[in-house]
Amino acid sequence: MIVNIVYIHLKHAYIEEFMDVTRLNHQNSLQEIGNLRFDFLQDADDPTKFVLYEAFNSKMAVDTHQQSAHHKSWKETVEPWMAKKCESIKYEVVAPLSHDLW
Repeated sequence: MIVNIVYIHLKHAYIEEFMDVTRLNHQNSLQEIGNLRFDFLQDADDPTKFVLYEAFNSKMAVDTHQQSAHHKSWKETVEPWMAKKCESIKYEVVAPLSHDLW
């Protein structure tokens, strides 16, 4: 299993629009084969900072997600709204390995 944690820092003017399009991306991502989790989080102290926590059962599922029309559209839409380039860090899952625990 693979987890991507994406750190996003927005320009303040785009918070509401970002939340709308990212909720749609979240909903579509949850429907993908191989997606185990797709959490959309906002910093409690700084409303311009967000985290996406994405868990997939394989590298192929990650690749499929990144090539999906909804992901490409989301990325193209939100990139100009960012205060700085987002940071995505990939992790290999050590535990739990059982899918029923996700």
